[in-house]
Amino acid sequence: MKSAQAEAIPALPRKSSRGSRLLKQMAKRYDLYLMLLLPIAWYLIFHYGPLYGLQIAFKNFNPAKGILGSEWEGFGHFERFFDSYYFWRLLWNTLSINLFSLLIAFPIPIMLALLVNEIRSKRFSKLLQNITYIPHFISVVVIVGILNVFLSPTSGPINMVIEAFGGEPVRFLEEAGWFKTIFIGSNIWQNMGWQSIIYIAALSGVNPQLYEAAKMDGATRLQRIWHVSIPGIAPVIVILLILDIGHFMNIGFEKILLMQNNLNLESSDVISTFVYTTGVLKGEYSYTAAIGLFNSVINLVLLLLVNRIARKTSETSLW
Repeated sequence: MKSAQAEAIPALPRKSSRGSRLLKQMAKRYDLYLMLLLPIAWYLIFHYGPLYGLQIAFKNFNPAKGILGSEWEGFGHFERFFDSYYFWRLLWNTLSINLFSLLIAFPIPIMLALLVNEIRSKRFSKLLQNITYIPHFISVVVIVGILNVFLSPTSGPINMVIEAFGGEPVRFLEEAGWFKTIFIGSNIWQNMGWQSIIYIAALSGVNPQLYEAAKMDGATRLQRIWHVSIPGIAPVIVILLILDIGHFMNIGFEKILLMQNNLNLESSDVISTFVYTTGVLKGEYSYTAAIGLFNSVINLVLLLLVNRIARKTSETSLW
């Protein structure tokens, strides 16, 4: 009888449940968790808080009436953007710059890291790393100033060399055909050293015994790079590729805006610069909010798609 009653009584929850254990661990390391408050607050205030304002993309926002008091517009701003004469120009310029950057600029830090890893002289290796790191710390304004000096049609050294060989000076920064080449090339020069750091760190974690085994099998240096080094850092490459595609439609408008002029506008006008000039300078907040939302949705779709493909093909993904 007593045993039957005991079986009928539900089991009491264990004192050391998962939640209580977590609280105890947090209490022991409270100082570390307190350090997380600042970055969490930063993300909540500056990343998640502004999401409330996305509704102005569907309204005719009036600062005097506020977000809630402004009239509802629906998808009118999106239709206006899609039907505009500049829609395809903005979309093509944004896509082409990012696509060429992904195809050309993304592999270069990987190749630089492989080169640094293969250099046997530590002194030369450190010198090469320092030379390639330094441009990353130069201001964008200074970078554009350097481009203006070097590519000047009157006093630039590039045009001086062209004239020395009997050619005519080229107005590089004033021709739409040269804009994307100059923009992507200067980005590679500025960022390749800094972006190679994570690949160099990944290469340092590759098991040295794999290289020794490849040597004993008669593999050349290029074969060791192809069959040992690259597979060793393949997960890192996949993760960084997914992250790059996650902001595929985003281009830092500061540098483009500094390089932009009326003569190269056909190639330099992208979504980010259009949002700045139309939304901030002209005050069309609802219209540019709709354009920015369209831009972000494309980034989200690309991120989900590429992450899913990577998870199925290489078993490496963000989630």
